[in-house]
Amino acid sequence: MKAMIFAAGLGTRLKPITDTLPKALVPVGGEPLLSHVIRKLVSAGYDHLVVNVHHFPDQIIGYLQEHSFGVPIDISDERDMLLETGGAIAHARPMLEGEEPFLVHNVDILSNLDLAWFREQHRPEALATLLVSERETQRYLLFDGENRLAGWTNIATGEVRTPYPHLDVSACRRLAFAGIHILSPAVFEAMDALGFPARFPIMDFYLKACARYPIYAACPSALTLLDVGKLDTLAQAERWVPDGEMVGRL
Repeated sequence: MKAMIFAAGLGTRLKPITDTLPKALVPVGGEPLLSHVIRKLVSAGYDHLVVNVHHFPDQIIGYLQEHSFGVPIDISDERDMLLETGGAIAHARPMLEGEEPFLVHNVDILSNLDLAWFREQHRPEALATLLVSERETQRYLLFDGENRLAGWTNIATGEVRTPYPHLDVSACRRLAFAGIHILSPAVFEAMDALGFPARFPIMDFYLKACARYPIYAACPSALTLLDVGKLDTLAQAERWVPDGEMVGRL
């Protein structure tokens, strides 16, 4: 099974740490974020990983060369241009394409997610399955009664994005995206069919594709998740993962 780790970001919310260090190598509990995510994926049976790089790419590549995780890890090089999340997946197509769905995981997400459970939620007809939660935020994905993606909203501004002109937003279920998703290999043909450029956010693709292809939510009942992309949550993660203790429970 294949998985991709998004590790190319600039980590601007973690400045000044990321002025000299890529976000992927920021330590939590004495271990880089990248290592936490890799070990979680490997323990769940993922046996071929792809890591994209852009910000301080040589540091990440050097770290992976110096540490063995027991599985092949390919580098998707974006040092010439940061391709955003959708473009990153498209750029890694030669490494990800195959017969089975693949998983995508943000490097700055730590969670207690059962990845085996998450794989089971991916329906055969789904183009993608998005991990979501009921946490409070300003930006939500909108899902219909069958948990199929229908749009997005920012409740602070009232903005709504949807391919459905008559969508009843009040009738939709509002859920927050958690930075982990499973994609069918058919996603690459869908990107081609919808004419996406080299650089684009994956959510732009999902919000356009959902009118034509089924994209579903998976919302676990007891998800504990930290977005460690900010200084305040980094401090919280240090308390949550003392001396790497959480690694076995990720």
